[in-house]
Amino acid sequence: MTRTETSERVLVVDDEPEIVALVAYHLAKEGYRVSTAASGPEAMAAALAERPTLVVLDLMLPGMSGFEVLEKLRAQPATRNVAVLLLTARGDEADRIRGLTLGADDYLTKPFSPQEMVLRVAAILRRVAAPAATPSDTLIIGAIEIDRAAHRVTVSGRLVDLTPIEYKLLLLLGERRGRVQARAHLLETVWDAAPDIQTRTVDMHVQRLRTKLGAAGDTIETVRGFGYRLRAAESRRQ
Repeated sequence: MTRTETSERVLVVDDEPEIVALVAYHLAKEGYRVSTAASGPEAMAAALAERPTLVVLDLMLPGMSGFEVLEKLRAQPATRNVAVLLLTARGDEADRIRGLTLGADDYLTKPFSPQEMVLRVAAILRRVAAPAATPSDTLIIGAIEIDRAAHRVTVSGRLVDLTPIEYKLLLLLGERRGRVQARAHLLETVWDAAPDIQTRTVDMHVQRLRTKLGAAGDTIETVRGFGYRLRAAESRRQ
């Protein structure tokens, strides 16, 4: 059954017309507004003009690789938070790792099931559906409450004494809950460090943060080989 059309726009980027047609057909059948691009430069132009909610992005593209497109999407303020589902070659683990490290939300290996593709798109969009909160909002993730205005964190009503770095780290994970944050991205954002620095600083701070949060620290999940993610379940704003 076709869904009622939604406001969510999906940009499909692939230079193989058969794949573009397949993906676009199944997404449109589910009610998404679909646009397409066949090259890297065309994808960036479409993303900036149309502001899609999600991009289905192939890695092998003419003019600009999918990796380059992903980096540019994350570098542009207008497209920084767009969700990205990568299409990768089966068995090419290095590409998947690099894509997730650069900020992709998920990946799908070719050849893929159209039904699985639709389900992955829906799952990603559910994770990023919550609108950005204003600085005065209280962000609630399970037992954790983050008061942005007061720079204060409580767990089940108990005040947690965090350092400024620990607070920034938790806030970033909370605002992008459900999405994997690469260690390099965390270093660059929280510590203002170059992303190529090799350090266990992130791991040590995450460990300390988990300890201070107590049982709620289990909300911070380690994604082996990539970084960290704060579980999206039971998250809401006040």
